[in-house]
Parts: sequence; structure tokens; C-alpha cells
Amino acid sequence: MARFLPITLLLFSACGFFAPVCSHLAGFTSTVKPSVVSGEDLTTKRFFFARVSNATEVPTIEFTTSYRKSTAETTTERLTGKEGRKLVRKVPEMEKEEEGLLELECPPLGLESLRVKDTQLSASSYKRRGLGPHRGRLNIQSGIKDGDIYDGAWCAQYKDKSQWLEVDAQKLTRFIGIILQGRNSIWSWDMVHTYKVHFSNDTLRWKPCMNGSKEAIFEGNQDTETPVLALFDTPTVARYIRINPQTWYQNGTEGDICLRAEVLGCTLPDPSNVYTWQTEPTESKDKLDFRHHNYKEMRKLMKSVHDKCPDITRIYSIGKSYKDLKLYVMEISDNPGKHELGEPEFRYVAGMHGNEVLGRELLLNLMQYMCQEYKRGNQRIVHLVKETRIHLLPSMNPDGYEMASKKGSELAGWALGRYSYEGIDMNHNFADLNSVMWTAIELETDRSKLINHYFPIPEQYTSEEAFVAPETRAVISWMQNISFVLGANLHGGELVITYPYDMTRDWAPREHTPTPDEAFFRWLAAAYASTNQVMSNPDRRPCHNKDFLRYNNIINGADWHNVPGSMNDFSYLHTNCFEVTMELSCDKFPHASELPIEWENNRESLLVYMEQVHRGIKGVIRDKDTKTGIADAIIKVEDIDHHIRSVADGDYWRLLNPGEYHVTVSAEGYFPSSRTCDVMYDHFPTICDFNLTKIPRQRVKGIMANRGKLPKDHQLRLRQLRMRKLRITTKAVNRRRAAAAAKLVKQV
Repeated sequence: MARFLPITLLLFSACGFFAPVCSHLAGFTSTVKPSVVSGEDLTTKRFFFARVSNATEVPTIEFTTSYRKSTAETTTERLTGKEGRKLVRKVPEMEKEEEGLLELECPPLGLESLRVKDTQLSASSYKRRGLGPHRGRLNIQSGIKDGDIYDGAWCAQYKDKSQWLEVDAQKLTRFIGIILQGRNSIWSWDMVHTYKVHFSNDTLRWKPCMNGSKEAIFEGNQDTETPVLALFDTPTVARYIRINPQTWYQNGTEGDICLRAEVLGCTLPDPSNVYTWQTEPTESKDKLDFRHHNYKEMRKLMKSVHDKCPDITRIYSIGKSYKDLKLYVMEISDNPGKHELGEPEFRYVAGMHGNEVLGRELLLNLMQYMCQEYKRGNQRIVHLVKETRIHLLPSMNPDGYEMASKKGSELAGWALGRYSYEGIDMNHNFADLNSVMWTAIELETDRSKLINHYFPIPEQYTSEEAFVAPETRAVISWMQNISFVLGANLHGGELVITYPYDMTRDWAPREHTPTPDEAFFRWLAAAYASTNQVMSNPDRRPCHNKDFLRYNNIINGADWHNVPGSMNDFSYLHTNCFEVTMELSCDKFPHASELPIEWENNRESLLVYMEQVHRGIKGVIRDKDTKTGIADAIIKVEDIDHHIRSVADGDYWRLLNPGEYHVTVSAEGYFPSSRTCDVMYDHFPTICDFNLTKIPRQRVKGIMANRGKLPKDHQLRLRQLRMRKLRITTKAVNRRRAAAAAKLVKQV
């Protein structure tokens, strides 16, 4: 079915002022038109004849590219030239999309990733501060209010052809292309249709790109969000580059000159720079596989890590995506495949939004790093591996990633690949247990009957008709099977750590909505943010439309924006696991050249956060007489209205800040037991074991005589029943999908 507008490539000729014009393309520029394609047509390669731009009278050649798999060794391109004659050339098989995403000769300078500083951007004019040149960055997002200081583009003050946006590369750079977008705004529709490009070494003398005897005119955007890539036929060496709009969307007389951009170029070595140690590092000291990995490459890398460290790793799958791609997990432990008594379970999940790819690559780097350092005897890593059972899920939404990766890091835009193949945002797809809790609080007059943990999944969520992604179902089942203590959900597009609750109580757009464990969640968030090299930089600028430096780079999720059905809230209310969201980069899909430094920015933070699983108290709850572990015992901490439960062997972990706590444990058929537990600032938990005494038989008989039966843990029973039903319906949905797929294959 038709699903997406493909981001198309704009290929045009341009000449630098140090190189002659390419004569065989003289008289031509190029443009692109997005087109809707079906799932089968997503790989079709088509070329359309160009038209003449009314604005410039310069003839253009127009390429619209999508792709189709072919068994032929070559494909023939057919273009129609200005005189109506056919131009034919052979395209080698290696150029086809199925060989991988488009490889650009030079990386982006870093307007989107903020590597290019605000001081390197200037303009002929701008309407106001919120539309200044510093806002002319690819994929930058605007604020909600019209007139916000964080608007979604550079917009010129005047509406004439003399306006420009200038980028200072600070060094001689071999410019190879430009990517252009329109203005991001819910109130305005502004974009540049055509533009010129100029170069300079001193900002005094400017050389235009020539098109024969005329200045070249390049086609820009036809909508505000689709990135349009322009690759120069002749790269140009210079320090400064200007984008000079020529025509734009008029909108009567209301249209403004607005654009967002990225510049592609290779910085040339400076032989006069004798202070090379002062330059910003671009590499990592760790020898890891720094590149983007598609599904097959990810699977291959995970296998290679397992082959190198078979004694401490295990690869397993928790389910499949809608397109039948397995959701692979790497387990790292000194006893993989088995829960050890007293050893906490930890998880990192990345790629919930398929186009937010940094988390995926960081987890692949992390598993490589831990394998290497364990073999080298790094005591910090050895301790983590021996004392923690670590689970890394690098791609929760592999279908979305495959969609985004086919366009590449700069051309995927802001949303392509975010959702599942079915169009589901998985961070809104978990059961809304917040509403269940708050409704119960409003209706129940006897507060002793209220529950505050292990909320059962609502009945309607477990049906076959429920709009629940198979990936979400798989993760919920995973949460149920493994008693996670701590986790984190890796995202991209901002630089901030958010903690529950993510949903506001009264569906307000944003409102601080704390959990009973607010203090510890703030500790967790600060542990990551304060050790992250970018977040902890006091001089960094905001990514998009909110300055999180004011909040020390941590914020309550609901105080940022309302997110019902989030994984963080579900994890907190349905399981024992505490979880936060980590927004790790302004750029959702960083270029491969930026991955080494992103690893350096996040390596320490990833390790420090994992170590927080050993904060608080832990112990084993046993039967006093038989010494066997008691499962599902309730652990209550005085003055914190959120309980947890022991797991199958009777062991438990309660994450707490340093302090003195009065803890009470109760279990069905046993007398409650209480004690005081002191949590220190040490990097290991306080041991608080409990031995429970069974209710005497005479007491049981008395209870049965008065009530007719023993008291039952109805909350636990209902939770187990709903999970069982969810698994049954998941199997039914999977069978139905498999039957439909088999039928389709048979028809084909």
C-alpha cells in the first residue's frame, strides 16, 4: 500500500571559482519531485524529463529517484535533452539502492548536529531573533507559540533576491553539496523554491556558481519538511559559502524567505597549523566498529562479539517485528542464560523510534567495548559483568530503522522511520496504567484498598483487535519473563534525561507529575546527565525549542510534554523496574563520521548509569522454617507509596537514595516482618534479608471460619490472568499474519 513520500535526490551541476564549468552539463541545473510509491515500488528507479523554471528561464533537468530490484546486470537511464533527443547511459549494478544507502564523498559540516557554532552562521537580514541565521539548521524544530524565540528556520527580513544565509567553515573546505528544507512551523508555510550558491575566501570577493554564461539556479523545496540534496558536479574549495534564494513560496503577499540547511564538505588539512593538539577530537581511542549497521550487519556484529566472548555473552530473540525481523538481545553476564540469586537484571533498549539511531549504535559499541575490556582485565567491567546481568536490545523497531536508513543520515528528515511499519508510535503504545491508577484513587474512599504497583493490564488491551504493535507485545512479555530492576530507553533529537511520570494526570499539555520515587529518579537522571560530556557542557546551546540547561539537563517527562502509554510509566506501574528516557543527541540520525565522538560523549555515562542498579537495598525473603525463597512477597518502604515484589527465588532489589528506611515485608500466608535498613553512599547495596513465619494452622482455621476462605492476592491473580490472555492473543495475531502472508505469496 502507498505509505511514504520518498526523499529524492537533487543532482545539479555547479562550478567552483577554481575550476572550469563542466561543458557537457552546461545549460542545465536539476530538481526533484517527491512521489508516492507502493511497498513493491519502493525500490523502483525512475527518471522524469525536466521542465523550464518560470522564475529563471534557465532550463533544468529533473531527476526523481526511487528504486526497484532488478536481475539485470545493468539498468538503462533514459533522459530527454533540451532538443528532444534521447540520452542513454548504463548504470552499473553497484549503483543500485539495494547495495546500501547513498555514500557521500564528504560529510556534513554539522549545522544539524551543532558542530557548526552559531557564530559561524550569518545572514543578510533576519525578521527577529527567533528567525536568525542560527536557526537555519537542517531539521531544527520550532516552538509551539508563533513568534517564539525558538522558531523553525532562518527567515530574511526583506523579500528580495539579495538575501543570503552564510556559513563560515573556518578552514578551507572542499564543498560538494547542500541540503535544503523549508520552515518548520505549525503557523506558517514558507520555503525557498530556487536559489543560487556563492563562494568566498575572505567575504569580500564572491564567486557565483556559473551555468555556462549565466549564474546557476538550483531548485529547492516544494514542501517544508522534505530534505532536498544537491550534489555539485564540480566541488569547490573555499572557506565561506552562501545560499542566495531567488524564488520562494509567495502565499499571496505573506510568504517569507525561509530555509533550513546543511552543507556538505571535506575540511582540508592546514599546513600552517602547528597547534594540532588544540583541534577538537574527531576519533575515539577505543577500537570499535564506528559505522551505521543495517539489520544484517547488526546481527553479524552481535555474533562476532559473542564469538570473541562466548563465556560472558548470549544472543537471544524476544520476538519479531511486523516485517518478521527478529528483536535480538545481547546478554552480558558471567553466567549467561541464568538468573543468579541476588544479581540484579539491567536493560538498555534503543531504536524504539527507528530513525533515532544513535542509541542503536551506542549499544553495539557498548557490547564490543565490554567484551574487549573484560578480556583485558578492566576491573570496573569485570565487576559489572560478575555482579550484574545486563541485557542490550539495540533495535526495538527494526522496520522503522530500515526505512530511515535507506534515505541516509541527512535525508531521512525528522519523522521517516519513527513509527512502526503499521504506523504505531511505540512510546504511546504500552497500556495506560496511569489512568487506571488515578481513576481508582478518585473513586475509592478506603485508601487501604488502593494498589500502587503491579497494576494489571486493562482487559481491552489484551484482545486480538487491540491496536498493539507486535514489537510492543514482545517487549511486554520480555518484561514479564525477566525481573528487571533498572533500565533506560535510548532516544534522539534532544539532549535531556526524562523520568516518570511521562503522562499528566488531567491530560494537560505539560505539568510536573512526580512518582513516589521522585528523589531517586532525579538521582538516576542526574547520574547520566552529569557524566555526559555534551550535556554537562555549560556553554552548549539548546538543540531545538527548549533550554534544558536551565533544568540541569533532567526533567520530569510530563513536565516536558504529555506522553500517555509510555514504556517508562508502564514499566514502573506494572513491574519492579525503574526506567528513564535518554535523549542523546540533537541530531536523530548523526552522520557516521560523528559516531566516534558520540561514543566518547556517552561511554562514561552508559557505565555510570548501569552501576546505579547496585544502589539501595537488596536481599532474600525466605520461609523461616524451610529456608526456601518466597516469591511475590510485597516489600514496603515507609513514606514511599510504591511497593515492589520478590521474584521467583525470593530475592528482591529496592532502589533507594542514601538514608535510613523502615521496611516491611508481607506475603500471602505469612506474618509481616519489619526492620530498619540503612543505605550508604557506597557503590554496593545494603543487604536486608527477611525470614517470614507462616500463619499457624489454628489461626488459619479461625480465618477460614470467619471468612470462609483464606485471603487471596487478587491483584496478582488478575495481573497473571491478563498477561496470559495477552500472550494468547499475541499468538493468534501472529498466526493470522503468517496465514495472510502465506496466502499473498501463494497468489503471487
